Amino acid sequence: MKLIKLQTRIKADILIVFDLARSIDLHKISTSHTNEQAIAGRTSGLIEIDETVTWRARHFGIYQTLTSKITQFERPNIFVDEMVSGAFKSFRHEHIFETDGTETLMTDVFKFEAPGGFFGKAIG
Repeated sequence: MKLIKLQTRIKADILIVFDLARSIDLHKISTSHTNEQAIAGRTSGLIEIDETVTWRARHFGIYQTLTSKITQFERPNIFVDEMVSGAFKSFRHEHIFETDGTETLMTDVFKFEAPGGFFGKAIG
């Protein structure tokens, strides 16, 4: 299993940062370069516990579809989305939020297992 951890300091209230991180609409804007679209499940607004979203986007020149489900949700501290179906063998994204003075520390933890075949060898 591979792990990627990113930390970002944001000069905004933790509630605002948490809600923007779960915004389907903001995600579509931030991934416009891959023409990512929410095509099923929650397709706009703020995603909630037990909801799913199916994304379609072009990566590595190939259109791919990934469905994820919110499996943990504790506003404003953490939410977790896990792949239900998609190109990976498994994919989990933890979104963790902490207040740090006047800033919010947003930590993204990605845990994934590459699929088999050429794509898996390329990223695995």
